[in-house]
Formats: sequence, structure tokens, C-alpha cells
Amino acid sequence: MIELNFLTALIIGLTGAGHCISMCGGIAAAVTMGMPDKPQQHWIYLLCYNLGRISAYMIAGLIVSQAVVQAATLSNSSSVLILLRILASIMMIILGLYIGKWWSGLTYIERVGHCLWRYIAPITKYFLPLTSPFKAIPFGFLWGWLPCGLVYSTLTWAAVSGSAINGMTIMLAFGLGTLPAMLAIGTVADKLKLLLQNSYFKRGNALFIIIYGMHTGYIAINQIW
Repeated sequence: MIELNFLTALIIGLTGAGHCISMCGGIAAAVTMGMPDKPQQHWIYLLCYNLGRISAYMIAGLIVSQAVVQAATLSNSSSVLILLRILASIMMIILGLYIGKWWSGLTYIERVGHCLWRYIAPITKYFLPLTSPFKAIPFGFLWGWLPCGLVYSTLTWAAVSGSAINGMTIMLAFGLGTLPAMLAIGTVADKLKLLLQNSYFKRGNALFIIIYGMHTGYIAINQIW
């Protein structure tokens, strides 16, 4: 099951990468500020930035999944986990509807994260300009907490994965899915964005995510009965 979870999270990251490019265009400019005038070195900065960003996703996945495991253990009841799985399936369906451009309700969920982000955002300025690849890692880690409905939806799924390792693995897969687009920022981002925003590509993957979410919810509801 973890293999299918990993694959699905990878697809979510890849399919939603067009959204990532739109949100992170300004970040791309910040990453290139202070870089040496050698294009071959720009990849090192981008890799370090994305290493930090994906690390933030993994830590978030570890924290929420471990918290759910602890809550289920303390309550000594499987009902908590079942209800959270139903919530995760609903979030997956909402995510699929968003990616397929059938409903944009996910944007309302992003607003929740702005409460935390307003405290994190000012800290990122201390690492600019990025005069060293090593500064790009903590810079990327902080930007990994940028309010994003795609991340939140995947996090709810990671939360009910059954263990901290599984939750961290799911978020790693999601991060790796976004990596091609994020590495392409500033080079072939426009062409890649056209591919990722192809209606057939997006809606095909969106349907897969919706079906997977419905399947997850069906299994959870059956456990109640």
C-alpha cells in the first residue's frame, strides 16, 4: 500500500507543479539574486533551495503523522483514525477537483496557513541575497511552509498513513513530484508550465486522485460498519 501511496503523492506533486511555478515565480528571482555569473552554478543553488523546501515537507509529514498515531494510541480507539481517514479522503477529492479546475474550494483552505506564514516570511529576508548555496538550504526550508492547498491536502493524507516514517515518505514523494518544475524555474519554466497545465494531463491525473480519494473514504466508512 505504501508503494501506491508514494506513487499517488508523486503524481500530485507533478500535476500540481504548474501551481507551484505560479506561486513561486517571485521566489525564483530571489534565489538568483547574488548568484555568481556562472549558469552552471545556478543548479547548485536551486538544488539546495529545493533540498530545504522538501525537507520542510518531510518534517511536516513526520510531525502530523506522529501526532495522529499518538492521539489514536491515547484514545485507545480506532474511531479517531477512521474519522481522520474520511477527512483525508474528502481533502483528496477537493484536491482533485482543484487540479482538474472543476472547483477552486482549496484556495479557502490556504488562508488558514497565513496565520503562521506572517511570522515565518520576515525571517526569509535574513538569507538574502543568496551569496552561498548553503544559505539557499534554510531559505528553501522556510519557504517550504508557504501556505499551499496542495501541501495541506497531501499532509492530511500523510497524517493517516499509520506511522511517522510513512507520513514523511509521502511528503518526500510529493516534494519530488514538484522538483522538475522547480528546477526548471528560470530556464525552461514557460515550456514546462504549458505541459503541466495541459487540460488532458491535468484532468486525467485529477480523476485518478478523486477516485483514489473515494476509494480511501469507502474503505474507512466500511470500517465503521
